[in-house]
Amino acid sequence: MKLRDIRTFVVGNPPPHYGGRYFVFVKLMTEGNVHGVGEAYCVPFHPEIVARMLEDVFARYLEGEDPHDIEKIWRRVYSAGYTQHPDLTLMGVLSALEMACWDIIGKEAGQPVYRLLGGRVHERLRSYTYIYARPGDKTNVYQDPELSAERALEYLAQGFTAIKFDPAGPYTAFDGRQLSLAQLELCERFMQLLRAAVGTRADLLFGTHGQMTAAGAIRLARRLEPYEPLWFEEPVPPDAPQEMARVARGTRIPIAAGERLATKYDFARLLRRGAAAILQMNLGRVGGILEAKKIAAMAEVHHVQIAPHLYCGPIVGAANIQLSTCSPNFLILEGIERWQGFHAELLVKPIRWEAGYVIPPTEPGLGVELNEEVIARHPYRGKELHLEMAARPES
Repeated sequence: MKLRDIRTFVVGNPPPHYGGRYFVFVKLMTEGNVHGVGEAYCVPFHPEIVARMLEDVFARYLEGEDPHDIEKIWRRVYSAGYTQHPDLTLMGVLSALEMACWDIIGKEAGQPVYRLLGGRVHERLRSYTYIYARPGDKTNVYQDPELSAERALEYLAQGFTAIKFDPAGPYTAFDGRQLSLAQLELCERFMQLLRAAVGTRADLLFGTHGQMTAAGAIRLARRLEPYEPLWFEEPVPPDAPQEMARVARGTRIPIAAGERLATKYDFARLLRRGAAAILQMNLGRVGGILEAKKIAAMAEVHHVQIAPHLYCGPIVGAANIQLSTCSPNFLILEGIERWQGFHAELLVKPIRWEAGYVIPPTEPGLGVELNEEVIARHPYRGKELHLEMAARPES
């Protein structure tokens, strides 16, 4: 079996853009006409350039290769251009291509990918969602604790048992920083009202995006501790694991981190320092499915759990499901509400979500197929990147 062809898709994500402004998908074909799909997450270039990157790396390192040879392909791409370093751009590209290879491998074997990586451990996967805005909201749900508490009760009624939110304010290219007293007060107010609303029926996940210094994060964590959040997410920027470890030592709240990291080497630095109790690898950036499985195994040795990150399209979501199903130390799965809306439209058969849980598919490979007719109707016409940080310091 040899890889012979590649197609790329840049898909505009219509308003309200939950999951990002666009998605970048790839489809690989073999000489035997078996195909596999993948997705690159948040590569910091225009998506059309990312599509060309996918094609270039495919032509250099994958075309004519057997997709079963994941380790050989991975090492060659990881070392491309004399790098051998967790480069986020190259790893985003490699993740999409590697994911597509696993989809092909599973289809050839007639098995879901999780069957080939150790087999099913979990019959269903607990999921959570951010609290999202809705059309007609009279205030900003991300800054209004009363409205967020109301929305949390709506999510509980749907079946969710865990909810995430981030009231800490903008994240900028100049973080970390100290939050103001007003911001600290708002964060504590969110925790207070949400805990009062949901009681012990749901876990509360306090999301941040590296806005703080370690000292500032510890100040905030001490305000949040009485409300028992399940985690405190990426409180400091991802470039200094020793500072993340300072926060972990300074609070009783479990630290979750990893969405902006790539490869086992980045995650090993977190684990060696005891910097996180929960790892949040994004499979469209981390280096692919096998790399994520290796990270999950390293975490298992340290009694650390995994909670795969998702703020992109449904192919990364499908890969997350495969990894989670076969990982003993799986904790919880991120979703964008109930995996419905445009994410479901992009798939021939939507991901199955029932009363707060994702049900792993039994179809071979990743268990999903792209709906190329829908994709064709949604080209991306913008210039903005998938996600962008504020360009000025927060005053």
